Amino acid sequence: MKILHTADWHLGKRLERFSRLEEQREVLDEICQIANEQEVDAVLIAGDLYDTFNPSTEATELLYKTLKKLSNNGKRAIIAIAGNHDSPERVDAPDVLARECGIFFAGYPNTNLGKIKLDTGLEIINSDNGFIELKLPEHTPHLRLLLTPYANEVRLKTMLNAKNSEQELRDLLQQKWSELANQYCDNTGVNILMAHLFFMKKGGEIPEEPDDEKPILHIGGAQAIFSENIPQQMQYVALGHLHRFQTIDSSPCPVIYSSSPLCYSFSEAGQSKFVAVLTAEPGTEVKIEKIALTKGKSLVRKRFDQIDLAIDWLSNNPDCLVELTIVSDEYLKSIDRKRLEQAHDGIVTLIPEIKNQSPTETANNSIDLSQDVDTLFIQYFKHKKGQEPNEELLSLFKELKAEDAE
Repeated sequence: MKILHTADWHLGKRLERFSRLEEQREVLDEICQIANEQEVDAVLIAGDLYDTFNPSTEATELLYKTLKKLSNNGKRAIIAIAGNHDSPERVDAPDVLARECGIFFAGYPNTNLGKIKLDTGLEIINSDNGFIELKLPEHTPHLRLLLTPYANEVRLKTMLNAKNSEQELRDLLQQKWSELANQYCDNTGVNILMAHLFFMKKGGEIPEEPDDEKPILHIGGAQAIFSENIPQQMQYVALGHLHRFQTIDSSPCPVIYSSSPLCYSFSEAGQSKFVAVLTAEPGTEVKIEKIALTKGKSLVRKRFDQIDLAIDWLSNNPDCLVELTIVSDEYLKSIDRKRLEQAHDGIVTLIPEIKNQSPTETANNSIDLSQDVDTLFIQYFKHKKGQEPNEELLSLFKELKAEDAE
């Protein structure tokens, strides 16, 4: 069977004053085209369907129109879980029409989707809290999915019936996944875990969360889950949350973040975006094809020390969104700002950077606005308190920054 893995659509996302909805419409059409060209049997969407708990009507309409198109009139299974940007109640709400089209939502880690049989031959033949087993049209082997939508650590422990509140979340998840895998996931079917959590290889490098992403690794969020916590029966782990395509580990199976379909912050500038298409058979390693997505505007960071050079570049690169830094001996004049804005209608942020100041002037009278907001916060805190903020305070600041962006 062939399975498409995507995540982090963030429908309704804005970049400052710029709506990304039209770009999202184009790239989701591209994903539908890929699913058809690859003759995909199922689509996994690993969370963050929307960008906010209360998405706009336009974002909701785009989601349902896209899923209906992807479902191929109920012949292709669509399974979507909630991410940390989604309202689990909204995602988990019973939707009879969606189910009749082969579209299945899980908002909570203990969601039980029940059983259903469609005229197309698509069928949920087994279900449990956090688990479904699907019979796909024209395939004898079944598709088994362990589903773990996002929930903060307290809620996850409650749903996992933690008897000891101090027991580590990763141990509880490993225990739950192993119980489900041992009960349902033998080598006669295809076994996949889908989750919206922060995964890493134990002892390995900690993956970076996007700058404007609502962080999972924060106080009250959820600790990192290790690849060693994954049951041995799994053949693939389909993850959502991190916006760059990356393989966290290859053992016990490929553990992959598929990436967001668009670059959503300037920390992602220059990144390529993908979907993963798996070819899977029972009891064998899956074959993975990264397919690049081409739609949507690129995000570009540029620096110039001459206004005319900036205007020339802007005029020759109209189809992008720009973070523009102007380096100058003096503050940006209103007439120059106007010239820049008239040269390009996609300037998201315009940063004036003053050079050639004395150390005293730099320290006492100016702020280098080219620095990121985290650095500015650290400098401000050090100026006010005489010391740098600790890691706990920095984590709280990052969380507040993400909430404010939402």
